[in-house]
Amino acid sequence: MAQLLGPAQGCPVEGGNILEQLWQLDNLDSIGGNSTEVLGAPQVVEGPAGMAIEFGGAGDGLIVDVNPLAGAERFTLEVIFQPYAGGLSEQRFIHLQEYNGDNRALLETRLTRDGKWFLDTYIKSAVADQTLFAEGFKHPLGPWYRAALVFDGEEMRHYVNGQLELAGKMPFMPLQNGRVSIGVRLNRVFWYRGKVSSLRFVDRALEVEEFLPV
Repeated sequence: MAQLLGPAQGCPVEGGNILEQLWQLDNLDSIGGNSTEVLGAPQVVEGPAGMAIEFGGAGDGLIVDVNPLAGAERFTLEVIFQPYAGGLSEQRFIHLQEYNGDNRALLETRLTRDGKWFLDTYIKSAVADQTLFAEGFKHPLGPWYRAALVFDGEEMRHYVNGQLELAGKMPFMPLQNGRVSIGVRLNRVFWYRGKVSSLRFVDRALEVEEFLPV
């Protein structure tokens, strides 16, 4: 199991034998103790509890040269974000991928014609891939949300504000070392319009009551 390091100082955040990493997006230079590659002109702005980073929807993004979930057989990936109206219909706003290969995990917003959005999540490993396309669970644009992608060793599932939307079983091999992009897919398409305030990576499947508050 990969050791997941804590926020700015790179220290373990322990909960029993569990290690996690919490990234607070409060500057453009360093996230979770890792230097960033800045694309375009994202802005540091006020968030729901502290600062956040705002992405304009056309050319703004951040790339962090680490995959906190490398080696994890089970995991939880959480994000606190505020999607805006007026963005692309498909926005790949959180993307983890290996350096050598296309194994990856993605969180995407899908905007609808009636001014709402829904969550689309995807995992691809060496042995299988799966999409959870939650078009039956639409949400208003504008408020802050917490999305969680969870894999418990057998089942992939995702939540919005603590509510389970979709789930499906899949075989899985852990992702290897790689990168994370925020606000855009790693190949610089499907740009996101909105804010992101924090990300959390945990090497186990969290229960709902353990999720970050919005």
